[in-house]
Amino acid sequence: MFFSKIVTTFAASKIVKIFNLNMANHKSALKRIRQTEKRRLENRYYARTTRNAVKRLRSITQKETALELYPKVASMLDKLAKKDVIHKNKASNLKAKLSSYINTLA
Repeated sequence: MFFSKIVTTFAASKIVKIFNLNMANHKSALKRIRQTEKRRLENRYYARTTRNAVKRLRSITQKETALELYPKVASMLDKLAKKDVIHKNKASNLKAKLSSYINTLA
């Protein structure tokens, strides 16, 4: 009897790991897990997109092009800070560094 209990528990834990099931006890907990995962993926997407935009702006060597792109990147950083994906001071520091970079361009 003891052996069958271990096998069942082992099999159940394997199922949880294979199918990535969550062992929630309430419907609201399951919903919270779904919401959290959806938000995590969205935040990851927007953070990655913003980082790529910052890299693109840093690679630009023409001042006119950089000035056109800067407001869009600054807006993206502000939105990330507003949604608490990044800290507001980090967004501010990135914007300051980008603007000083643009000012050094000829």
